[in-house]
Amino acid sequence: MNTSFTSDKLIRYAVAYVFITSGLMKLVSAELANGFMSLGLPYPQIMLKIVILLEIGCGILILVNKAVKDAVIPLIAIMITALLLTKIPTLHTGFVQFAFNARLDIVMLVLLIILYKRYPK
Repeated sequence: MNTSFTSDKLIRYAVAYVFITSGLMKLVSAELANGFMSLGLPYPQIMLKIVILLEIGCGILILVNKAVKDAVIPLIAIMITALLLTKIPTLHTGFVQFAFNARLDIVMLVLLIILYKRYPK
């Protein structure tokens, strides 16, 4: 049984942790859910449920190393949308403030792209 922690495994575990906990927090935190629903998306309650399902479901797939390439695609879309809706608007406060606010989103986007490129179909 190989129990070594390769960089791919560590990236998968970190990405899975972030998305599973993010989905669970949207599920249990009314404040976080209300913040999501105030973004101006169409059908906000349905969109919230879809995002929760994708974050938790794809996070679990990545965690257990199943369909990783397919699982990262919707998560990349979620991260790009999050950057566009919640981080780009903060550019008016200055680039450094934007960079600080967007740091996790950018790191997660890079890690998702790494996983997409490293895992076969």
